[in-house]
Amino acid sequence: MMKFESDADLRRFIRPYRVEDPEDFSLADHDPGDTHSLPKGFKADAKTLLAQSVEWMAEQQALLAAQDQWALLLIFQGRDAAGKDSTIRHVMTGLNPQGCHVTSFKRPHHEDLDHDFLWRYHRHIPARGDIGIFNRSHYEEVLIVRIHQQLLRAQKIPEQLVTEQIWEQRFEDINNFERYLSRNGVRIVKFYLNISKDEQKKRFLSRLEHPEKHWKFSEDDIAERRYWDEYSTVYQDMISHTATEQAPWYVVPADTKWYARLLVASVVVSTLQSMALGYPQVSRKTMKDFDRARKELESS
Repeated sequence: MMKFESDADLRRFIRPYRVEDPEDFSLADHDPGDTHSLPKGFKADAKTLLAQSVEWMAEQQALLAAQDQWALLLIFQGRDAAGKDSTIRHVMTGLNPQGCHVTSFKRPHHEDLDHDFLWRYHRHIPARGDIGIFNRSHYEEVLIVRIHQQLLRAQKIPEQLVTEQIWEQRFEDINNFERYLSRNGVRIVKFYLNISKDEQKKRFLSRLEHPEKHWKFSEDDIAERRYWDEYSTVYQDMISHTATEQAPWYVVPADTKWYARLLVASVVVSTLQSMALGYPQVSRKTMKDFDRARKELESS
């Protein structure tokens, strides 16, 4: 079974999927079916590695909460049926729900539309000691809003501010927003689950053919599929403009679910390792207070 004998091994495994050079980034260079040359039979070993990763993450979550300095924000973007829900469920399943919050962003409400485009996302940034997960995020504001211009008009932005530069301006605003969060102790990791058109078709057909999956199907999915090429363009533009050192993008090959889950877990593990978490040190005065409390309990 593949093992990560060191932090360096783990970093080497995830490095090909991190967008290191945004200016030269091309989504076409990333194969949605990539499994790092691991055979199909590796699936059972991958489940074991994933379980070990989840157990280790649960231990680190306790340190994150005890230290109460950092927060971790994981952002998941991807086309319909790319596996965002199932990846979040499998990778984060062992965490304490008191300190791990998943927010799924749907259509904005009237109150959302009466505020700036980042307002509703900022409200859900995790507190110190917590892990926050965005299932879709502020990146929808440069994806679906860009494809469907009526959504931009619904945001009631003054007409003179909606110029040809609006998307570049939003990229700049998002980068500034994420830089601000990182400077305040919020570590950000972003995942684009990269599914192929053929695999998406298979998953849609599976939803139609199996009654227990009917609830997952929506005609909106088929409507959005018609914009496949347009979405490819805006995803590429989004990643190339917003992959930064403080908030990196990882392009996760999503055609093989077990591999996508293992890769995401590996990135989260590597991120937590880099945070050097630990229990806070207790002062001498507090230790003396502990001794007095211990003596009182033992004598009672």
